[in-house]
Amino acid sequence: MDPSLLSAGDFNQLRAFVAVAGSLNFSRAAENLGVSSSALSQMVRALEERVGVSLFNRTTRSVSLTEAGARLFERVKPAVEELAEALGETRERRAHPAGTVRVHCFRAAADLYLMPILRDFSDAYPQVVLDVTLDDAVVNIVAEGYDVAIRLGEVIDKDLIAVKLGPDLRQTVVASPDYLARHGTPAHPRDLLDHRCIGWRWPGQKTPYKWEFMENGRWFEVAIAGPLISNMKDFGVQAAVDGVGVAFASQQLIAPHIAAGRLVALLETWSAPFPGYYLCYPAQRQMAPPLRAVIDTIRGGPRKSNGVETAAAAIGAVVPRGLRPHR
Repeated sequence: MDPSLLSAGDFNQLRAFVAVAGSLNFSRAAENLGVSSSALSQMVRALEERVGVSLFNRTTRSVSLTEAGARLFERVKPAVEELAEALGETRERRAHPAGTVRVHCFRAAADLYLMPILRDFSDAYPQVVLDVTLDDAVVNIVAEGYDVAIRLGEVIDKDLIAVKLGPDLRQTVVASPDYLARHGTPAHPRDLLDHRCIGWRWPGQKTPYKWEFMENGRWFEVAIAGPLISNMKDFGVQAAVDGVGVAFASQQLIAPHIAAGRLVALLETWSAPFPGYYLCYPAQRQMAPPLRAVIDTIRGGPRKSNGVETAAAAIGAVVPRGLRPHR
């Protein structure tokens, strides 16, 4: 079929024609369509002019289909009904989102922004499946097929929309009282070179992350070394509690241990804040209803306290300096 034969108003004209042909009554058809009788007559007349034949026989007392009108009605009625049903299903899907949304989320962010909303989201959108990957790797969410991600503000691609979920974050050096009694207390971050430090390895990196500090408004790194390297921050924190060495982690992980006296905060003067967690996703002119439901729920979701600090002020992953272009 030649697409040039179709115009923007064809669907409305054909819909008007089918309504009249089905009832053979202009007033009743106009009422069913929610338009005036004169507007309906104009649409039918415009269709007749377009096809070049009369579709109805009209008198003051009756309406009937011409032979051409009857043939057209037989052909277009199923198509118009199918189009109307398709549009109705689309509206229904918007009102009741259904489908799968792929989410890439930093591990610690999941406890803060995903877990608290899962029950409410599942109850509100029973037909939406959340396919969640918990991973601290900085992936290209578009290339990897993800719909939305939660990650630190410093590792968000410039072409993504980013919505801040909480305030800036901060991490601190800690050690157990037993360790400090045996090895002494560092007075400056560079003193850590003489201590047994517990390393953390960023996903995809072969060497441990260099601990970052700020002095006189400038960031600097300390290439720590020690008896243990792990890819899980909470594993390293527990090792510090056990007296293995000095750890560097977020308030989310260390605050309970500090409150209980199991760890002591060190070098806080040099611990500066950095951008916190953001919800990010590609720009879309028409966003799929399931994705919109996920984004709106996370943005408006509960910010539950872990008993030590608000969730929005916590962090469990650290960004390598090389991924911080503004420093």
